[in-house]
Amino acid sequence: MSRLAIIGGSQAHELLKKEAFDSIKPQKSIKTPFGKSPKMYLCEKSGVEFYFISRHGDDGYKIAAPFVNYRANIWALKEKGVEKIISWSGPGIINPGFEVGAFAVPHDLIDMTRSRPGTFFEKGGLGFIRMRHPFCPDLRHAIIYSLQSKNCKHYDHSVYCATQGPRLETPAEIKLYHSYGADLVGMTLCPEAFLARELEMCYASICYLTNFAEGIAQRDYRGGELFEGMTTPEEKRIVEDAMGHLPSVVIHALKTAATIARECECKDAMLRYKKRGDIGKDFRQWINPK
Repeated sequence: MSRLAIIGGSQAHELLKKEAFDSIKPQKSIKTPFGKSPKMYLCEKSGVEFYFISRHGDDGYKIAAPFVNYRANIWALKEKGVEKIISWSGPGIINPGFEVGAFAVPHDLIDMTRSRPGTFFEKGGLGFIRMRHPFCPDLRHAIIYSLQSKNCKHYDHSVYCATQGPRLETPAEIKLYHSYGADLVGMTLCPEAFLARELEMCYASICYLTNFAEGIAQRDYRGGELFEGMTTPEEKRIVEDAMGHLPSVVIHALKTAATIARECECKDAMLRYKKRGDIGKDFRQWINPK
């Protein structure tokens, strides 16, 4: 049973088709209290074993960000014994100092989503937990080390603003998020990061930067293509090249993470409730506490 997992974002299904991993073993979906989990895979690459979930579907981009069952995904990985999750996302750029095709490792989050179930704890008054580091610092360091080792252009710190979607943002919204301090805008890391923390799992994300957000760079409208003209042909080429490096970067980061003892805050997120006797060690009982 692997204690590592990857949650793949856009284009994740292509890795399954291309057999990008040395071993891919389909696993049965897991029935969770929050619905059936998507199909997951037990994979192996370069001696690293991990579970793999394609966030948007494993046969194409079939599930838009607002409709991903984030709770079922995280719960299913916890059921499998996973302790450390690395996800990826392809956000737009708000910070004009960032470059398309580079990578970023978010250190903080702004949650602008709405009407998404954002907690496991609808009963018992649980979940009042600190978010000093929304992303596991140790996992972030593993990702940064991997990017450095592979000489990938990247930004060690960035603030990711998660929006509801599936539509893209208006120029006024981007101005607002920029004033909040956001560097990136995407749709998937909330509530994913928060749910992982509620189940005391380490979670961090690597972002490949796909385009400038609306109004950051002036671009003419081009209908009938992805982002309707927000990326130039050269930028598309650069992004495709970056995505080609993504699997090896993530695997390298997982391999590093596997050697790191869990001394972070993530593993004790629910400790106060345990000490108080509200919950025990079995996370399955946490959603129906005493």
